[in-house]
Parts: sequence; structure tokens; C-alpha cells
Amino acid sequence: MTEQRGEREPERRGERTPHGGGDGGGDRDRSALARAWEALVATARRTVADGLVVGTSGNVSVRVGDTVLVTPTGVPYDRLGPGDMVGLGLDGRQVLGSLRPTSELPLHLAVYRATGARAIVHTHAVHATAVSTLVDELPPIHYMTAAFGGPVRVAPYATYGTDELAGHVLRALTGHTACLLRNHGTLTHGDTLDQAYDRTAQLEWMCRLWLTATASPAGPPSLLTPAQLAEVTARLENYGQPDAP
Repeated sequence: MTEQRGEREPERRGERTPHGGGDGGGDRDRSALARAWEALVATARRTVADGLVVGTSGNVSVRVGDTVLVTPTGVPYDRLGPGDMVGLGLDGRQVLGSLRPTSELPLHLAVYRATGARAIVHTHAVHATAVSTLVDELPPIHYMTAAFGGPVRVAPYATYGTDELAGHVLRALTGHTACLLRNHGTLTHGDTLDQAYDRTAQLEWMCRLWLTATASPAGPPSLLTPAQLAEVTARLENYGQPDAP
């Protein structure tokens, strides 16, 4: 009989909790992890629905305290449920779940250890991956380039799941919230899953825009200057609604 995922509570799976005990603090920790896992699964499913990944390619993670929740390797996102939570410490030791974590775990952990990221989205988006094969950085074709910290760099190619790839990505991310991975895909990070995902979608759109413009017989597209990007950067500091009191 085929086992149905998503209908079991974590405690029935023998889940290990990073902050144990039956006290109120432990209950709050488990509740926070459960909410974060639900949001992570929703984000992972969104990458498929929006065409940013195919099948089980790509991966998503979110940090809750010192625990990193990640999508498991080789499991379609529509099959993931509450009982499939996968969590690890920043040292890579698995503390939650029995499923194996994404093969890109070294990449996720490296970014969390080196930055203030709270969420990461990695995809194999078509237009962004195409751009990664053509240039060393995405040219500043649109003012939203400023939202990433400047022109988005392309990390050199390395085999997926390796420390070498993680090192390349960290260097490409210096001062930025996104990078392309040569012949591979994209990686963005943010304070929340929504922010990381929105940056992924924006990056894919910008890559599509650049490919469309460069394909025109009218000639090479105009690009923004560093001064123009600096002006946008200053304006973005006051973008959106003020934080609630």
C-alpha cells in the first residue's frame, strides 16, 4: 500500500526537536517550526506553479532560530505535508525529520553562516539560467537592479551540492541579495520567504527582459549608469509601507 505523506503529525514520525521538553518554550518552538514549514512548502510549490523549477529541481529553506528547515531531496513538493519536516543545525547535523535534506544543503548552510539571510530560494529558472551561460553579470537593464545591490553576478560553474559551488556563490553574493549560477540557475535570499521568492521572480523577469532586448535587431539595449542606480538605491530605502508600531 502506498504511504500517504502529509497526514501524520511530526511526533508520530519520531521527530527530534532542536529545543526539547514539554514546557511552554518547547511548545512555542514547535509551533514556530510548524508555521515556518507550512510557509516553506507553500513557497516550494509556488516555484513549480510559476514555472521556475521543473519536477524536484531547485530547493527552498528558511531559518528559525538556529534551525534551518529545507526541502527534502527527490520528493515532489505537492506530496510534502506536516510530517515531512526536515531540519538541521547550522553545523549540518539533522535535528528534525527522517527524510534526507536537499543535495544543495552545503550551499544553503554556507549562505546562512555568512550572511543575515533568514530564507533562501534556489531555482532553475529558464531565462536566468540562459543568461548565466552568456555573461559574467546581468547588465543593469532595469532600475530594479538596485534592489539586488547592483548588477547581479554569475557564480562560476561547479558541480551541484559541493563546497566548491558554495564558495563560488558566497563570493558572487558579496554585497548582493541574489546571484546567478553558471549553467545552473538562481539563488536569492531575504528576511522572509516572501521576500526571497519575490526577488527570484524579479530576477527571472529581468533576465527575460535582457534576453528580449538583446535579440532585437535595433541594436544593443541602453543600460543604466552607476549614478542612476545609486539614485534608485536611495529611493528604495523608503519604498513600501512603514513598519507597524
